[in-house]
Amino acid sequence: MLQSLVVPALPTLQRDLHTTPSGVAWIFTAYLLAASVATPIAGRLGDMFGKKRTLVVVLSGLAAGTLLAAVATTLPVMIAARTIQGLGGAIFPLAFGIVRDEFPRERVAGGIALISGLLGVGGGLGIVLAGPILAHLDYHWLFWIPLAVIVVTVVATMLIIPESPVRAPGDVDWTGAVLLSLWLVCLLVAISEAPSWGWLSARTLGLIAVGVVLAVAWIWTETRSPSPLVDMRMMQLRGVWTTNLAGFLLGIGMYSSFVLIPQFVQTPVSNGYGFGSSVTQAGLFLIPSTIAMMIASPLGGRLSGRFGSKVPLVLGSTITMLAFLLLAVAHTEHWQVYLSSLLLGTGIGFAFASMANLIVEAVRPDQTGVATGMNTVMRTIGGAIGAQVVASILAASLLADGLPKEE
Repeated sequence: MLQSLVVPALPTLQRDLHTTPSGVAWIFTAYLLAASVATPIAGRLGDMFGKKRTLVVVLSGLAAGTLLAAVATTLPVMIAARTIQGLGGAIFPLAFGIVRDEFPRERVAGGIALISGLLGVGGGLGIVLAGPILAHLDYHWLFWIPLAVIVVTVVATMLIIPESPVRAPGDVDWTGAVLLSLWLVCLLVAISEAPSWGWLSARTLGLIAVGVVLAVAWIWTETRSPSPLVDMRMMQLRGVWTTNLAGFLLGIGMYSSFVLIPQFVQTPVSNGYGFGSSVTQAGLFLIPSTIAMMIASPLGGRLSGRFGSKVPLVLGSTITMLAFLLLAVAHTEHWQVYLSSLLLGTGIGFAFASMANLIVEAVRPDQTGVATGMNTVMRTIGGAIGAQVVASILAASLLADGLPKEE
């Protein structure tokens, strides 16, 4: 939720923090960058030193970043706060590992599926809640409200969650961690800035090229490290790389919808399409998606337990495809967009529920944290690409009134 809550608020943040559109975009990008880097590293540390201990540290860092964001009045402070908040991305692989270590075998699939679904639910809920908060309060409350929940969560984690007994002895491969951080930063900065720089500009292509070279160096380093941050043999397993590819593609779909649907319904009717909705009303169109994810995720877990995890992934991907197809050919009535949103949430819920389980089934218990962390990173990278590609397509088809064409 903290990842997406700021998206509808970017115009407000731009005005209140006295910055430019490219400057305020870093409030969203900084979180993605930090989360992408922190997630696999924290997953590895959890496998090594204890998942509960690492989870408490991650949640405490998330609370500190959220507090700093709540009191921030300048752009540099806000970006620093969002970078610290990126630690929150590491919650998911740590949670998956704790569930695998602590739950009875018959409940693992359902537990992991529910947590996976919350990744999508939180993203949709952040878009929905931003409008009402900004309509009645100022942007500081986008962070004060979550902070109260995070503080309670830190205490509950310390008191209730048991420490997992599974350990993966070894050292942290800091060279691998630095290289991973550098190529992810290059890739995500290039993607984030591409709409303003141009997708074929020298800066964009150059940064992507540097990212590719660093990624190759990272893979080379990891294959030769006695204690790699990410085991490349594990990443080559069929159940791992195929699931990561699915996560990347579904991340593109989910986050592109978070950009596309609100902007479409906010377009004035006089433009020939759209419904002229306010920011708050636009968020309502994502409520069916959020509710569907919450319902479909545990159902996906049950399907995984009964028929195997591949079934809900194929089913979810198919439903997601149908949602975009419907949105492409039928979008003149409110109910059509609501139905597309419902189908999208159902498909993403089923698919997300299965991906973490497919990863868990494919790797050893001591690899759960880093393996599921990399899957989360692939979803994040896909989401960044999806959001920016949609933004670029819309920007490239502007009419004289500054609004994009319908087709």
